[in-house]
Amino acid sequence: MTRPDSREVDALRPISFMPNVAPYATGSVLVSFGNTRVICACTVEEDVPRWMRYQKVKGGWLTAEYSMLPYSTLDRKQRDVTRGKIDGRSSEIQRLIGRSIRAVVDLKALGQRTLWIDCDVLQADGGTRTASITGGCVAVAIAINKLISEGKLKKSPLKQLVAGISAGVYKDTPILDLNYPEDRDASVDFNVVMTEDLNFVEIQGSGEEATFSSEQMTSMLDLAKKGSIEIVELQKAAIAAADQPDTDSLANLAAAFGQ
Repeated sequence: MTRPDSREVDALRPISFMPNVAPYATGSVLVSFGNTRVICACTVEEDVPRWMRYQKVKGGWLTAEYSMLPYSTLDRKQRDVTRGKIDGRSSEIQRLIGRSIRAVVDLKALGQRTLWIDCDVLQADGGTRTASITGGCVAVAIAINKLISEGKLKKSPLKQLVAGISAGVYKDTPILDLNYPEDRDASVDFNVVMTEDLNFVEIQGSGEEATFSSEQMTSMLDLAKKGSIEIVELQKAAIAAADQPDTDSLANLAAAFGQ
């Protein structure tokens, strides 16, 4: 079986992180999984939601918002604000992003503050939700490191990293990290969220007018585990590099946006 981009069945797309792309955010990164590109930014609000104050819940909160920009797909995607409501898919994805990253954050140690994670898809070619989780975690780590350097936190409430990756069955073969043509034609589609120590946070899987065997499921989860190990190492490198931003890359990004 030959994949559309000739990758091996267990190969990730080229993954990159460009830190500090949104100067006004506390932490930010442009994450790319092949041709899928998402800006993930973490903004710190020195307050907690009203429901936490009312219920006297100690600690802080973390929440996420997700959107696909109109030009992120071949056909223009209408903005949610134009329709007057967020679409069901975006709502489900942003809840997934929030759940995934809250799983590795000690909210009590965060203090009375809220971390807002904004994930904006610039270009969609499959796996936008898993890229958002992966990049969102990096943005949170960068933001927390900044809070520590400013003396607002004594230690990191981020207990470990978390990453998302897709797997599926394409042409009867389990594969890792589906791009759009594979996602479109896959008979089974899985989204797997794992922590740095390889525990599961969430598994979303379903057959697309098809069924799958326990052996296929095991193969997809093994592929996801392999991919997660590789992604976490890239996340660590990106977080370490955030203190030394690549000015050439930032200039290239600005040029790409016509600035």
